[in-house]
Amino acid sequence: MTTSHKGSPSERKKVLPAVLVLEDGRIFRGRAYGAVGETFGEAVFSTGMTGYQETLTDPSYHRQVVVMTAPHVGNTGVNDEDPESSRIWVSGYVVRDPARVSSNWRAQRSLDEELAAQGVVGISGIDTRALTRHLRESGAMRVGIFSGNALPDEGTMLAEVRQAPEMKGADLSAEVATKETYVVPAIGTKKFTVAAVDLGIKGMTPHRMAERGIEVHVLPATATVEDVYAVGPDGVFFSNGPGDPATADHPVSVMQAVLERRTPLFGICFGNQILGRALGFGTYKLKYGHRGINQPVQDRTTGKVEVTAHNHGFAVDAPLDKVSETPYGRAEVSHVCLNDNVVEGLQLLDQPAFSVQYHPEAAAGPHDAAYLFDRFVSLMEAERA
Repeated sequence: MTTSHKGSPSERKKVLPAVLVLEDGRIFRGRAYGAVGETFGEAVFSTGMTGYQETLTDPSYHRQVVVMTAPHVGNTGVNDEDPESSRIWVSGYVVRDPARVSSNWRAQRSLDEELAAQGVVGISGIDTRALTRHLRESGAMRVGIFSGNALPDEGTMLAEVRQAPEMKGADLSAEVATKETYVVPAIGTKKFTVAAVDLGIKGMTPHRMAERGIEVHVLPATATVEDVYAVGPDGVFFSNGPGDPATADHPVSVMQAVLERRTPLFGICFGNQILGRALGFGTYKLKYGHRGINQPVQDRTTGKVEVTAHNHGFAVDAPLDKVSETPYGRAEVSHVCLNDNVVEGLQLLDQPAFSVQYHPEAAAGPHDAAYLFDRFVSLMEAERA
C-alpha cells in the first residue's frame, strides 16, 4: 500500500516535508526519508539498536510501518550480504536522526538510497521516543506517512489512514512466501532432510540448519501434507511470517497431519502460533507486540534466561501453570517472556514437537537461542535411532 517516486539524486537531497498520521488523529511532522510519496500500514516499534538491514528485509514486517527506538539509524549503510530476503518488506520506516554518511568497510550504499531505490516511504526528524510511548499506551494502530511538496490536508490524510486494512484478520503468509520449492543444501556431510513450510522465512533460518548437516527443502505456504512428505523428511519445520494466525487454517491442518504421523517438528514465531492452534489453544493480538533483539525469555525446561530476537504482534493463549491435554498428547509452555509472561514456546511431552515464538536464527544477533536448532537435530537423531 505504497505509492512513491524516487526522483533524481539532486531532488532527493532536497529537504522535503513529511507527515506521520496515526488513526487516532495524532500527527508528527518531519522530513522525507527514502522514497517520497505515501504509505500505510500498522505502526509498530522495534527496540533493536543494531541489525536494521535484517529488520527491513524480514518478511514478518509485511504491511507494517516500523518505528526505530534507537535514535541513530543508517550508520553502517547497506550491503548485499546481510538481507534476510530478496527485498525490503516494511511498508514504511520511521527514524529520528538518520546517518548523514555511511561508515563501514562493508557498506555499498546508504540506507536512504536503498529505501528510495525500493520505493519505501519513510520519515525522519520526529520524536520517535514520544511516538513509541504513545504506541505503548494506546497500542499498535494504523498509520500513514505522507511526504513531498503537495501534501493533503490533515482531514484527508486521517481519512485515508482509517480506510487502510487492519492487521487483525489479515492473511498474509502466502503473499511473502516462495512460489516454488527450492533446496538449501547441507554444509558438509548431509545428515538429515527437513521440509520447511515457508510462511515468511528468513534466509538465515535454513542456513542455521544447513550448518548442522541438514538439507532443507523450502516449500510454499500453500504446500499440502503430500508435498511435505514427498521430500522424504526426517523433520518438518514451520517458519515465521506476517499476519493473524487466526486466519492460518491451511498451515494448521498441515501441521496436524504432521503431528498425527509423529514426525519431529519445529516451529518459529508464526510457526509457534500454528502449533498452538493445532493443539487446540487460541491466539490473541498483543497490545503493541514484541519487536527487537533484546527481549528476555526463560527456557522453563532448563531455567536458563536468554536475550532473544522478537517480531510478533500475536501470541498463543495457553496456560502457564499446568500441563494441558491435547489430541496429540500432553503439552506445556516451555518458554515465557520475562517482561510480561507472554507464551514464548510450546512443547509436546509425548512426541517430538516443539516451537518458540522468537527467532533463534537471530541475524544480526543475539545468539543465545541457537541451541534450539541442536534440539531439533536431537529429536531427529532420536527418531532415527
